[in-house]
Amino acid sequence: MEITFLGTSSAVPSKYRNHPAIALKAFGEIMLFDCGEATQRQLANVKISPMKIDKIFISHFHGDHILGLPGIIQSMGFRGRMEDNPLHIYGPVGLSNVKEAIFNLGYFAVDFPIIIHEIDNNGSKIETVVETEEYVIECIKTHHNVVNLSYSVHEKKKPRFLREKAMELGVKPGPDFGKLHKGIDVEVDGKIIKPEEVLGPPRIGSKIVYSGDTTPCEEMIELAKCADILIHESTYKDEDSEKAINNAHSTSSQVAEIAKQANVSKLILTHISTRYTNIDDLKEEALKIFENTEVAHDFMNIKL
Repeated sequence: MEITFLGTSSAVPSKYRNHPAIALKAFGEIMLFDCGEATQRQLANVKISPMKIDKIFISHFHGDHILGLPGIIQSMGFRGRMEDNPLHIYGPVGLSNVKEAIFNLGYFAVDFPIIIHEIDNNGSKIETVVETEEYVIECIKTHHNVVNLSYSVHEKKKPRFLREKAMELGVKPGPDFGKLHKGIDVEVDGKIIKPEEVLGPPRIGSKIVYSGDTTPCEEMIELAKCADILIHESTYKDEDSEKAINNAHSTSSQVAEIAKQANVSKLILTHISTRYTNIDDLKEEALKIFENTEVAHDFMNIKL
């Protein structure tokens, strides 16, 4: 799993920080989480082709999180994306209206399907958004001044294949190894070999959590529980906590407390207000509560 930060500013971009967007390379796919203005240019800077993006997850409908969608969709069309390569976009209820607005902007045509998935999560429970054999993506509604969905990506890690045990049972290296590892019985000399005979104990896969915009809340702690990486908005310093309350955002210390309570391995602060020229202060505030903290910057890359 590889995370690339394409934009790490809050509502207003700066010379050094673009609007929010994160690219995740994993499971043979590239996914986007939020798509702020100029995201497609940021993708070009890190040599990620938008043609390879199949899924985009939108946290909420504030402009700094969605205004890159019209450009990236039009560029996909200009570059010849075809009907057999649909784009799936996930987000809160109202996403269909966003799609309609995009298609009313100027004159352009696309020859590929854009499939909208509106997530009607109005409670405090975690909901599954996408599930495959390799991963599950979940979300929960967190606390902002508009509906905001926070997302988690959890790898389904297969148990370790016990090669020597399989060979002891008469299984020969080859296709039968793969079948057993996938959970499929195989027959050897008239005897059925079951996967549980040659697989180790369950293993916990990597987990990445992205907050979108939110005030501190129990829902965020629940979603982030035991995550390898928590990417959380940290718009304000502690001294501006009143602004954080008024604008439904979080301060660095509040975010660190969430990371501590959720027992995450690493915290990354993002969505930084351009009012701050020295981001070390935000990091220092968080470090007092949670030791393994970093502040994201545009084009920062992390591999799990």
